[in-house]
Amino acid sequence: MKEIIENSLQKGITYEEYRSLVSRLLEEGKSTGPHQTESLLNYSTLNDRRMKRLDKTIRLSEETIASVKDVKEPVTWLVLTEGWCGDAAQTLPIINKMASESDNIDLKIILRDENEELMNRFLTNGGKSIPKLIALNKDHEVIDSWGPRPSIPTQMVEDYKKEHGQLDADFKKDLQVWYNKDKGKNTQEDMLKLL
Repeated sequence: MKEIIENSLQKGITYEEYRSLVSRLLEEGKSTGPHQTESLLNYSTLNDRRMKRLDKTIRLSEETIASVKDVKEPVTWLVLTEGWCGDAAQTLPIINKMASESDNIDLKIILRDENEELMNRFLTNGGKSIPKLIALNKDHEVIDSWGPRPSIPTQMVEDYKKEHGQLDADFKKDLQVWYNKDKGKNTQEDMLKLL
């Protein structure tokens, strides 16, 4: 496991590099990942706009800022994601903003489909759900993980699947409405539990 994490960390890029990568690929008519489809490209385009908006508008609570500034020991937040992922578009700007408030939180982003060995060790209910944040201590040992979405929408997904069997387009729209109303509060609350 240690070797897999070290290899993944070496491939890790900053949030700004990730945003540039997604934008550059979109200019080429591509999404991240080896599979290129029109729907993945459409999701990536939509998510790029969401992230641009959230980068400008998201506000951290005073409690969140105080808590991340109070982190004493160095930690790395290693996030597996892809540009087409709607949950990542809603949470990564918040995670980035939190990390940028602390001298001791290093945010590294890697693409899920280029790091399957690591992803396979952090499955959610047997699936490669993203984003998946892996919290590492200064020795790069796993101390916790989070994802693929905040606790409230995680419950929404479970409840919807119990009632309807699977997620559909209507649910996905409702989920994005929830994210817009929540304004990152639930993500901040969940991330503070990792500190």
